[in-house]
Amino acid sequence: MQTNELREFLVAFAAERLALIERHEAGARVVGHYDFNNTYQYVIGREDTHLSWLGQALVEMDTPLPKASSALPVPALAKVAKTDETGAFQPVLADDAQRLGAFVDRWRAKVEALTHARHKTMLEVVLGETKEHQRLFEQAAAGNEDVLGRRTGGAARVGAVLPDRWQE
Repeated sequence: MQTNELREFLVAFAAERLALIERHEAGARVVGHYDFNNTYQYVIGREDTHLSWLGQALVEMDTPLPKASSALPVPALAKVAKTDETGAFQPVLADDAQRLGAFVDRWRAKVEALTHARHKTMLEVVLGETKEHQRLFEQAAAGNEDVLGRRTGGAARVGAVLPDRWQE
């Protein structure tokens, strides 16, 4: 693969990855359930790392990180009732799981065909972690509140996450 082809490949991969992280940030703003929102925070943190790797690979080619390939909408939610809070966020969580699976399916064979060993290894790690993120969202969509671990002492979750970081 020539340098220009590799650059175009990395730009396209990064643009699609960036669209997914922006979608996850939007999802985190509507999913107020504390444990599910923590899942978003974990996934977004890893995705930031993936983007830094991609950004560094592109900087080495004198190419900036691209803009997101598209804006991905967040499914509409019904009003959240206190009695069924875990099920209320299922459409958003399931949509994220589906999008991550489709991303891996779209890129797996292309990454396997790469001849640049360092970038191929980096992208394989990104795809592997993306598959793990898909599994986390599938578990959350199924109503599993303990995706990232169990609460100590059986303490009940109280409250929810606000949609904005700072509110005055």
